[in-house]
Amino acid sequence: MTLALPWTDHDCFGCAPGNPHGLGLVFAREGAGLTTDFDLGHHYESYPGVVHGGIVALICDETMGNLIMLDGGPLAVTTSMRMRYVGTVHVGLPHRVTAHLITVGPDLVKATADVSDARGDLVASATATYHRSTP
Repeated sequence: MTLALPWTDHDCFGCAPGNPHGLGLVFAREGAGLTTDFDLGHHYESYPGVVHGGIVALICDETMGNLIMLDGGPLAVTTSMRMRYVGTVHVGLPHRVTAHLITVGPDLVKATADVSDARGDLVASATATYHRSTP
């Protein structure tokens, strides 16, 4: 089931539906995790036919960060993130990111995200630490 994020009234590159230059990611719950599906065109590639690794990292970060916010906020900002690329994220093919929380503390939250291709094969993974921010 697709989730309506309460904070999409701004120009977030990853998830704002009104950003004409953004990715327009849509999220769904999967158990305790959060998923998003994407299929990107050639304007997001690095090498011919390959999605730029920075864009893949952005989608992982967006999925983990939104999971943290949906699981009770407050705003959490990325303090560190490690990417591991084990396959190729191809332009024009469907992929899915699935994020889960690892540890939740009063100030720091750790999360993980896996990127799978249409066959379900792992092509990339991320682990990140987020710091809860107060306005």
